[in-house]
Amino acid sequence: MTWLRRTLPLLLVFASHGALAAGDPASGKTVFVQCSACHSLVAGKNGIGPSLHGVIGRKSGSLAGYNYSPAMKAAGITWGEDTLFKYLAAPKAFVPGNKMPFMGVKDDQKRADVVAYLKQASQ
Repeated sequence: MTWLRRTLPLLLVFASHGALAAGDPASGKTVFVQCSACHSLVAGKNGIGPSLHGVIGRKSGSLAGYNYSPAMKAAGITWGEDTLFKYLAAPKAFVPGNKMPFMGVKDDQKRADVVAYLKQASQ
């Protein structure tokens, strides 16, 4: 029963979110304002959260100089557009035990927009 309680939210995230919609980086910049309280797009500039510079293609929990949770280190995710889209819907459900307190971006289009912005701005 414990397994089901932990797995059900993640299954619901996957079931309710299909293919990644086309995102608008300009709109995503506006959505990213809430992320910038903890995350920077500057290489090597960690805040409460790790720098998101170069996040596309990076393995979860691997940025040197940031103290990740054991859950994020062990997640084995390579961040791409699809994985970021799913993670940002419900971070605690996607990687149970991670330390990001953010509840997620529930609106699919806003989430696609911020992923498009991250892809463009984090290179």
